[in-house]
Amino acid sequence: MAARPPPMPPARALLLVLAGALLAPREARGVSLWDQGGADEVVTASVRSGDLWIPVKSFDSKNHPEVLNIRIQLESKELIINLERNEGLIASSFTETHYLQDGTDVSRARNYTVILGHCYYHGRVQGYSDSTVSLSTCSGLRGLIMFENETYVLEPMKNATNRYKLFPAKNLKSVWGSCGSHHNTSNLTANNVFLPPSQTWAGRHKRETLKATKYVELVIVADNREFQRQGKDLEKVKQRLIEIANHVDKFYRPLNIRVVLVGVEVWNDIDKCSISQDPFTSLQEFLDWRKMKLLPRKSHDNAQLVSGVYFQGTIIGMAPIMSMCSAEQSGGIVMDHSDSPVGAAVTVAHELGHNFGMNHDTLERGCSCQIAAEKGGCIMNRSTGYPFPMVFSSCSRNDLETSLEKGMGMCLFNLPEVRESFGGQKCGNRFVEEGEECDCGEPEECMNRCCNATTCTLKPDAACAHGLCCEDCQLKPAGTACRDSSNSCDLPEFCTGASPHCPANVYLHDGHSCQGVDGYCYNGICQTHEQQCVTLWGPGAKPAPGICFERVNSAGDPYGNCGKVSKSSYAKCEMRDAKCGKIQCQGGASRPVIGTNAVSIETNIPLQKGGRILCRGTHVYLGDDMPDPGLVLAGTKCADGKICLNRQCQNISVFGVHECAVQCHGRGVCNNRKNCHCEAHWAPPFCDKFGFGGSTDSGPIRQAEARQEAAESNRERGQGQAPVGSQEHASTASLTLIS
Repeated sequence: MAARPPPMPPARALLLVLAGALLAPREARGVSLWDQGGADEVVTASVRSGDLWIPVKSFDSKNHPEVLNIRIQLESKELIINLERNEGLIASSFTETHYLQDGTDVSRARNYTVILGHCYYHGRVQGYSDSTVSLSTCSGLRGLIMFENETYVLEPMKNATNRYKLFPAKNLKSVWGSCGSHHNTSNLTANNVFLPPSQTWAGRHKRETLKATKYVELVIVADNREFQRQGKDLEKVKQRLIEIANHVDKFYRPLNIRVVLVGVEVWNDIDKCSISQDPFTSLQEFLDWRKMKLLPRKSHDNAQLVSGVYFQGTIIGMAPIMSMCSAEQSGGIVMDHSDSPVGAAVTVAHELGHNFGMNHDTLERGCSCQIAAEKGGCIMNRSTGYPFPMVFSSCSRNDLETSLEKGMGMCLFNLPEVRESFGGQKCGNRFVEEGEECDCGEPEECMNRCCNATTCTLKPDAACAHGLCCEDCQLKPAGTACRDSSNSCDLPEFCTGASPHCPANVYLHDGHSCQGVDGYCYNGICQTHEQQCVTLWGPGAKPAPGICFERVNSAGDPYGNCGKVSKSSYAKCEMRDAKCGKIQCQGGASRPVIGTNAVSIETNIPLQKGGRILCRGTHVYLGDDMPDPGLVLAGTKCADGKICLNRQCQNISVFGVHECAVQCHGRGVCNNRKNCHCEAHWAPPFCDKFGFGGSTDSGPIRQAEARQEAAESNRERGQGQAPVGSQEHASTASLTLIS
């Protein structure tokens, strides 16, 4: 039996050496490690423990260090890879779910610190500032190494101990495919970036919204066919899903978005909804299952299905556009089309991009991509080839910004409790954990003057070190605005005076009337027919008369319908649901402004008293696998007191907004958490007493100091304390409710 290796050095790092001879060594920067079409190379790995080097096969797989250094030895040079464990990847609410033979679901919280060890890493290649690395050490070494605009894959060899393959990503075995981004009643139209800037939601550009880190609490589900394709090995499937999430998180970090995995689920007995080769119906089935079954038992922002089914045609993924955070549409389906998890990870990132409001990169959009097309291009390309794309284009960044400005993603700004992330507590990991007052990283990298990096405690006279409500090491006063409302259905947040963090984002309850707009709020956005007509036809466009919707959408054909019911059939709209079908407009430009693949569908309807009405619809040529994006968006007002849901005109009473508003005594509005957001001079929770406005969720609207100063001023004038709701405070009322 081998002797126990000496303890870890103080730096808490292991050094793994991968040794191997490459047929075409890299001799200078800018030259690929491989010639075109180069074969896979076999390398071995060793672990440095103290002064000893030991094979990876002897490495304790349950002990994964926080910092890891890998050296890849080539014929004429070496690459040093610096890695850090991806501490924020797996949340404490993380659960693994599978099923017994009788269909009973088994969910368990799995502490990766104790059982398996946190074995997912991100990092860079030393000396290459543009490099990025995403690896796992769960079962040997596996992952991506990207530098100098080239991508390489490291994988364990089958049936071999301590032997690995290192090869260009273009050599991965995969199925060439494309995305069928799915548009229906809860989507924006394709290519909505063509919308003129003047037609975006009225309101100021919210810098803090764009700069703030967004968190996607993600669930990944593997269907039964995927379980079978992975050898019916439950642990292997779960590990593959987590590895996919680790790569996706790496792809999104440059966009200031973190992907936090809250659950994986494996349908190891049977599929829980119908998954077929038809990607359209499979997506609808999965999204319905998510809403009805998954959401009630597992809180999350988005769910992606990884399927082992080969979809019809060239489609390898499909997702609704701009649907993030929606109960009905926040998700997608992905075909696991490659031997490596990297392939599915790229497609998940692509479909997640559609959920974020990103459209395909096309030539006419003039997108800028830092990676040449022959080397993979960018993630939102319509088709996926070799090698896989791993970065986002300028168009994707612009689409994301536009979506955020329109109010998309209301659930993404809630800062998760850092203690909810597994990986072990440690001062210096940039996570403020239990017992710590702050954490600014290791002493040599800490730039925060409020925090003692050695002890993770606040410096003398400092009250805080992090957060939007912390300034110059002190808490901002209660009532200080920390997040403005982004649109007429969003609510602002204010510092509480007790926490350095801005309260979680909240917005108006679904079904609430939009301020100054003839519509209703839905998922934090005010959708109207007029806004959608302007999106499709440009300035000057407006909704057509009701007879246009009724006549056109009763046809049940590609040009007038209430959505697809299968790949090639369409639903006729009932009279009451006509305004939830294909949108009909008048005026605007001579042709649709949403892209070159959109055409005008004009219908002339004769009137009984003579004359005709011109109805203008749109048809976008997207292929049989993709529904037309000209359908009315979910949440759009279709009649007084009614809203479009699931392509039906339904009463807003289904949301319970009126019952919720009663408790606010006419002095506030109901937010999405069913709590009152009170006017400036009334106190939550029920707006029935004098106070400082706001809600229990979003903080007080007015600063307490303003009231105290006013009271003191009144006493000095001998007037006593004025009522909190007096006219003297009317100037502060501009802070109330929504901008």
